[in-house]
Amino acid sequence: MNGDALRQILSSDIIPHLDDHTTKHAAVLIVIYGQEHKIIMTQKPLTMQQHAGEISFPGGKIDTNDENLLETAIRETLEEIGLAVPKQNVIGQLKPVQTRNSGFTIIPFVAVLDQITQLHPNSEVDEILHFPIMPLLQTLQDDDDPGHRSLFEAYKLTYDEKLIWGASARMLKQIADIFHSNQIL
Repeated sequence: MNGDALRQILSSDIIPHLDDHTTKHAAVLIVIYGQEHKIIMTQKPLTMQQHAGEISFPGGKIDTNDENLLETAIRETLEEIGLAVPKQNVIGQLKPVQTRNSGFTIIPFVAVLDQITQLHPNSEVDEILHFPIMPLLQTLQDDDDPGHRSLFEAYKLTYDEKLIWGASARMLKQIADIFHSNQIL
């Protein structure tokens, strides 16, 4: 699958706000890049108060200076990993996902880039991870950990001994579903 085909199947309308004011709002940017279609994720430091050690996409909560959640995702990606993603490279978004413990509703935006610059993690990132998207998605399975299944459907993915679960796994499940419906996965 080439980059244009990937852009076509992941493209959707962008609605960069949430009408639900009963939760805290956040956004992430799912960046897929290169001919191998790698996906960028981050591993949080074990010292963080929330989500310590978890693997997630660059992003965070909306700031008062952000015009909308798309700006949040782009700003947070630049802050966390040093990657500037132009708005025109954001091709769509997935359905909002809620976190189990921290009470956020997250809009996952999707960007497809031909290449990326060298990345530089900030203090909120212990490691920047580059997973080939197809092999990663092929590891998707139901998460049978009772603590993970308490409120939401739960999935997990494992690649290079890195476990992805929670909200990030539910976002990747949406991408896997899109790929399945287009007979790519």
